[in-house]
Amino acid sequence: MVEDRIKTLTSCRLCPRKCGVDRIHGKTGYCGMDDQVRVARAALHMWEEPCISGKKGSGAVFFTGCGLRCCFCQNHNIAIGKSGKIITVNRLADIFLELEQKGAANINLVTATQYVPQVIEALEKARDKGFHLPVVYNSSGYESISTIRSLEGYVDVYLPDFKYAEEELAADYSNAPEYPTTAKLALKEMVRQTGDCVFDRDGYMIRGTMVRHLILPGHTKNAIKVMEYLKKTYGDHIFISIMNQYTPVFKQEKYKELNRKVTVREYEKVLNAALELGISNGFFQEGDTAKESFIPDFDYEGV
Repeated sequence: MVEDRIKTLTSCRLCPRKCGVDRIHGKTGYCGMDDQVRVARAALHMWEEPCISGKKGSGAVFFTGCGLRCCFCQNHNIAIGKSGKIITVNRLADIFLELEQKGAANINLVTATQYVPQVIEALEKARDKGFHLPVVYNSSGYESISTIRSLEGYVDVYLPDFKYAEEELAADYSNAPEYPTTAKLALKEMVRQTGDCVFDRDGYMIRGTMVRHLILPGHTKNAIKVMEYLKKTYGDHIFISIMNQYTPVFKQEKYKELNRKVTVREYEKVLNAALELGISNGFFQEGDTAKESFIPDFDYEGV
């Protein structure tokens, strides 16, 4: 397993950027990370969808770095590598076990793409010590098929974003014009692995795929295109989470349209479109959720 990790990270192609850098020897690619695992927080998280967090809380592990790095990122400090404590694979395995002991409903791997080989090692070590919680892979949706395939047998629930149906937006906001095509291929593999959604008797998702879409201010057209694609392609085989929690975390100079929240009218327009499409398996956010704190303090709790 260690040998496989070294081989993978010597010429890293874990994400669709395919930088090919030697992370083992300290080089960094688009994600900004070398081979050392960095975690900013590991704690019970109550702000996911009801079937993920519920009353128990999701055992969320927030990893540092990101291969997409959207200009509006809500977790900006960890995405660009400003927050994160270096830990070993053994410590990561212990974190999984500790969250299980705290009563977590699942382990929630938040933006873990750049550490997938180490995560797999840690899950193996945790399993050897009795770990048995469902594993949630919480992702930007910008994933390579080979990396997702390597997670088969380790991930029970995929929780990807589907940010863009429009290439222009993906290019402007995430420097990834190929995002729509890439996300479609990755999602297809996720659904192949998990099949239809399965819930336990307490309502927690224990297997399946739920796709999130964060509506961006001024871009309801993009959101509706995403809904149309998901419904046409997957019907009721996946769940869809439509979110209005977009919060400007810093002032945009170039994309000034992102300096405001999503309006009630914009959100209702997308919800109405989803209902007209017949989307019934899903979640939406009630009230002015953009005022709530969905962004935790990255203070190394639990790390």
